[in-house]
Amino acid sequence: MELVKIPVDRVAVLIGSRGRVKRGIERKFKVKLVVGEDGDVEIDSPAGDAYTEWRVKDVVKAVGRGFAPEKAFKLFSEDYYFKLVDLGDLFNSDKDVQRYKGRVIGEHGKARGNIEALSGADVCVYGDTIGFIGLLEEVNLAFEAVQALLQGASHSRVFRLLERGRRKMKEEQADLWEKRIS
Repeated sequence: MELVKIPVDRVAVLIGSRGRVKRGIERKFKVKLVVGEDGDVEIDSPAGDAYTEWRVKDVVKAVGRGFAPEKAFKLFSEDYYFKLVDLGDLFNSDKDVQRYKGRVIGEHGKARGNIEALSGADVCVYGDTIGFIGLLEEVNLAFEAVQALLQGASHSRVFRLLERGRRKMKEEQADLWEKRIS
């Protein structure tokens, strides 16, 4: 059994309208979720399958850290990954956390939107955390971009880095297709 703590204001989102989100997770993974009003979520796999519990834990964490259930459900596929960065662990003051969250989000969400568009990963800034969902290459590219922003790189430099990374990913995918066809 796994235990996950999510923010109280995300409990209703995890349960969903008429329990649909919770039931969807339970059906897909054949697990039992017990969601407490305090944000404690117990994940129990009747078969005691630790791998399944770990995957469900990522879905629950993703919803808890601000992702819409539809985006978190991408994690149903083994091809998708979830990564979480806690800004509270990186910076000493709330003021620094807020400033760096602002750099990642950008004016009217423009920076976050560009990171998503250029990397292909979904990015969510919630509380003191930044979450990523996507294919491994997409998550790594988005994470690199956020790391660069947190280290003080300019937005234009980060967007160029993302464009180069996206081109490289597309070239690698094209090479894979050529090898499969040959």
